[in-house]
Amino acid sequence: MIKKSFLLTAMFCSLGIFAQDELIKKVINNASISSKFHFTEVIDLENTSVKNQGSAGTCWSYSGNSFLESEMIRMGKQPVDLAEIFTARQVYLSKARNYILFNGNMGLGDGGETHDVMNIFRKYGSMPQEAYTFEDYGKGSVKSGEFQKKFKEILDDYMKNPNPSKGTSWVTDITAYMDEKLGKVPATFNYGGKTHTPKTFSKEVVGIDPDDYIEFSSYKDSPYYEKMVLPVPDNWSYDMVYNVPMTELTDIIDNALSKGYTIAWSSDVSEPYFSWKNGVAFVPDMDIYNIPDDQKKVIFNGPMPEKQVTEDLRLDGLYSLTTTDDHAMQIVGLAKDQNGKEYYKVKNSWGETNDYKGYLYVTKAFVQLKSTGILLHKDGLQKSIAKKLKA
Repeated sequence: MIKKSFLLTAMFCSLGIFAQDELIKKVINNASISSKFHFTEVIDLENTSVKNQGSAGTCWSYSGNSFLESEMIRMGKQPVDLAEIFTARQVYLSKARNYILFNGNMGLGDGGETHDVMNIFRKYGSMPQEAYTFEDYGKGSVKSGEFQKKFKEILDDYMKNPNPSKGTSWVTDITAYMDEKLGKVPATFNYGGKTHTPKTFSKEVVGIDPDDYIEFSSYKDSPYYEKMVLPVPDNWSYDMVYNVPMTELTDIIDNALSKGYTIAWSSDVSEPYFSWKNGVAFVPDMDIYNIPDDQKKVIFNGPMPEKQVTEDLRLDGLYSLTTTDDHAMQIVGLAKDQNGKEYYKVKNSWGETNDYKGYLYVTKAFVQLKSTGILLHKDGLQKSIAKKLKA
């Protein structure tokens, strides 16, 4: 039986009500005061500075744009601090369109997926932070919950208006509201001594091809190596991803890291065995749905045996909604603990407030169990898996 709290969480996520600060509050006490993990870097791919998304639910934009910045580094370019709110703003407008056309029968809110960054890059381009400098969203006077509430009211008022000549006035109204709260997007801007539009900047400065990227998830009850609509609430655009066996998610990540490619990673993190403060996540060898309070207090004291993660355990989590698409980050390396166990080094967007200055270390078992999606450059994929994929 699905627990009521899980149902409410899933509903809130789909409506964009489950704010990022609520997620952080849920995991903030998952910590040990005497954590004794020690990590040695094996692969440490260059990446840009750690950011802080505040209470806004735009982790997907932060992780996706951080991923693009790392791609610039990999390609030998000087990385640019990309404007996350530019990407998010374009997604809000696209969501508004769908909301109108679906007669209000879909969620709004901050939520999205890392593929949204690629889709927006393809359609609208991108901007440097210095050209679109608004950083107050979710951090200062503009509260994301209040913003999204008014956003929805504007669209609902439009749909209630019976006048058939109202046309697409919602576009004007929503754009004006975003200009007021998020700042007006400049049509052109100067970067590197040249005048750019978001489209020319994305092509000439960032220089990636969004069609070179590929996304994966794992659902045992769907055909492997075929595309499927990613069945999570924040996939508002109904994008399709390739479905692969659970262990191949980490096989793909391992191969990509060994070849110098970082990975945009979407996952559930609202578990007692995910510690933001201590910067560690793993799957303890116990009943993970009923961890006693005394065990919660010592889980992060140091390395301990992990549970054997199976396809069935993963699928149970997806269907019981104990695994949801509540966060997105970037995998930037590989490390080993003092016992030789491997962990992925992960860059978060919650500032530098934890033990590892904004990074954390996550076991492969956790990634296999809790991931909802991974996105990477197609050249980071091993040929043995690429040849199995069906168009």
